[in-house]
Amino acid sequence: MFRLGLLVCFYDDLELLDATVAQVLLHQMIKCSHLRGFQAGVQKLKAELLDIATENQTLNETLGSLSDAVVGLTYSQLESLSPEAVHGAISTLNQVSGWAKSQVTILSAKYLAHEKMVEAGDTASGIVEIQGAFFKEVSLFDLRRQPGFNSTVLKDKELGRSQALFLYELLLKTTRRPEELLSAGQLVKGVTCSHIDAMSTDFFLAHFQDFQNNFALLSPYQVNCLAWKYWEVSRLSMPPFLLAALDNSIADEYTVDIMGNLLCHLPAAIIDRGISPRAWATALHGLRDCPDLNAEQKAAVRLKLLGQYGLPQHWTVETTKDLGPFLVLFSGDELSSIATKFPEILLQAASKMARTLPPEEFLWAVFESVRNSSDKIPSSDPMPGCHGVAAPSSDDIFKLAEANACWALEDLRCMEEDTFIRTVELLGAVQGFSRPQLMTLKEKAIQVWDMPSYWREHHIASLGRIALTLNESELEQLNLSSIDTVAFLTQQIEWSPRQAESILQGFLDDSGYNIQDLKSFHLVGLGATLCAINITEIPLIKISEFRVVVARIGTLLCSTHVLAEFKRKAEVVFGDPTEWTSSVLQELGTIAAGLTKAELRMLDKDLMPYFQPSAIKCLPDEIFKELSAEQIASLGPENAAAVTHTQRRRLSPLQLQSLQQALDGAKTHSWQDAPASAGPTRTSSSRSPAGAPLSWGLWLGCPLLVLMAKLLW
Repeated sequence: MFRLGLLVCFYDDLELLDATVAQVLLHQMIKCSHLRGFQAGVQKLKAELLDIATENQTLNETLGSLSDAVVGLTYSQLESLSPEAVHGAISTLNQVSGWAKSQVTILSAKYLAHEKMVEAGDTASGIVEIQGAFFKEVSLFDLRRQPGFNSTVLKDKELGRSQALFLYELLLKTTRRPEELLSAGQLVKGVTCSHIDAMSTDFFLAHFQDFQNNFALLSPYQVNCLAWKYWEVSRLSMPPFLLAALDNSIADEYTVDIMGNLLCHLPAAIIDRGISPRAWATALHGLRDCPDLNAEQKAAVRLKLLGQYGLPQHWTVETTKDLGPFLVLFSGDELSSIATKFPEILLQAASKMARTLPPEEFLWAVFESVRNSSDKIPSSDPMPGCHGVAAPSSDDIFKLAEANACWALEDLRCMEEDTFIRTVELLGAVQGFSRPQLMTLKEKAIQVWDMPSYWREHHIASLGRIALTLNESELEQLNLSSIDTVAFLTQQIEWSPRQAESILQGFLDDSGYNIQDLKSFHLVGLGATLCAINITEIPLIKISEFRVVVARIGTLLCSTHVLAEFKRKAEVVFGDPTEWTSSVLQELGTIAAGLTKAELRMLDKDLMPYFQPSAIKCLPDEIFKELSAEQIASLGPENAAAVTHTQRRRLSPLQLQSLQQALDGAKTHSWQDAPASAGPTRTSSSRSPAGAPLSWGLWLGCPLLVLMAKLLW
């Protein structure tokens, strides 16, 4: 059994297994996570082994010995666990990755309900012990009730921004050593601009290293405030990377290291001419991990690579391997030589881009490379209309990854049933499929598995984006009695309102639940389909369940009417909007977009940066225009970049000027009356366009980088 290796992932002789052997197999199956395209089947096998492993024992007794298979427990199984069992197995559960949001919600609630904490009346001490992803699920409501924290216990915890804002403010009032808060792990997320502004020059300079060490955790607004603070004290001292900027370059690898993820927001001019040869290798290594370089940045990187290595047709195998992540920057003609000389390197680069959408020319280069090297042998027993068509093979599909989007409709229609079964999970994850391609794959699913009324949960789980083409009639046929099944569907966010309504109503009908029966994990599992709820039913959701998952509901992009009703429910939890703090606004997310005109106008301008960008986008145009010029100027660069084109069109010239100031990262605090030349700003030629993308707004919010750009332009 120990010699099975990856074959254990396909073990099918389950009839004679006992509980002990099943547990051993579950531990062996940890390695199955390395398999691409078989996870639905793996999860089905794990579920069957779980049933055997827990025979003659309760799940409470075996919870800590089920390896990473615990992720496969259904919501009903997790609900059946006792708080004591969760508390006893928490160290094991913390080490397991892959939890769904709803699962974490259930386990967090179970942990907090542990009777020893209840008996002691000290829920806070229990919260302190929660680690990893579970701590991030502790609601702001629970933190506010019994905080009982110190900087030491927070060092190793993952914090949401609303949690960090609340905890930093709380601990700042009680600590005698505020510097400890800056080095307490993710607590630095909670430092506000007013905190930074209040720091003395000596304190700020002495502890700036703490901010440098945590640049990846800071929001663009925080970085913007840090930059202005440094500008204020720069007549006395400057950080190393700003001194390097004054020399018109990023001088060395040390400077690159301390910049962290700010490297991803360097203006194209600096990438092109401001990085010294000594720093370039380290910078290039950092740039390969940047997910959202804009077109100008990509062009600058491409030119640097061409200048250093020449045309791709002249590259060696070593050079091609090193530059694999940057192959997407080159044209189809430039990639053709790579596809001919080093097809495996091209495929390796493509395989690492799963669930992203590379340029079309790159995808076609990969597609042609695979098709040219595969055996195009038509099936000996083709489907009607498929005579002479070389249908996709499993091997081709595994190699192509996102380049599967290049298949013609007839190729997908003529796919053999066995090939579809083996590859459906990979195909369902392809981001670039058009709706006609997804429709063709749905028809293939119906051909292979029969009508949707016969589909089991593992079928639905494997469909991915293919499920988006199910019409209302087909969705009504699905068995949606389990929230587990619904959660697989709601991993997709592109449902139409009518589809979302069908899923929500299907769950309520099949499960027998009413709205007032829904638990917190049901609300999370319903995902975007919760936006289809009738607004008259939102008051029926229990406050005790709603307050636990406010932050999750605040990620949904619902209609204005639904958000307004959720906002009224949030008032029961957090009080009148005039009492809301920065941490509450962060926790509410898009729910804050349900504020009325009057409520929005009454908000202090210093709270504006703590709206989430998604909430800014959700504000109706006629309400957004009611913001004062001062409120708009205080949005911060990230929120300003989230303002939509239709929202802009309703603004007055004065409001537009304020919006530009926010985009530029202009200071709106104690130094706002300083002369225009007293701080780092951008030239008028570099003003951001309407509807500027988020990545643009990120670097605009950092005057340090803008200053560097000005020195080079």
